[in-house]
Amino acid sequence: MKKDVIEKLAALITAAFGLVAALAWNDTIKVIFAHFFGTASTIGPMLVYALVVTIIAVLATIWIGKVSAKYAK
Repeated sequence: MKKDVIEKLAALITAAFGLVAALAWNDTIKVIFAHFFGTASTIGPMLVYALVVTIIAVLATIWIGKVSAKYAK
């Protein structure tokens, strides 16, 4: 039981740090976006921002999956 608790805590702490990093990147990307495209307070720029972030997330996820599969062999 102790091993399971430690494993779950490690996973939760790792996920928490991941969330903090994601929020930091979110703010950074918003600032970069605002620098190049102006304020992102209207629907058009917000949609572009959401699409760009989604595309980057999908590509990164695919790349990480391929790297992980390569090293799992």
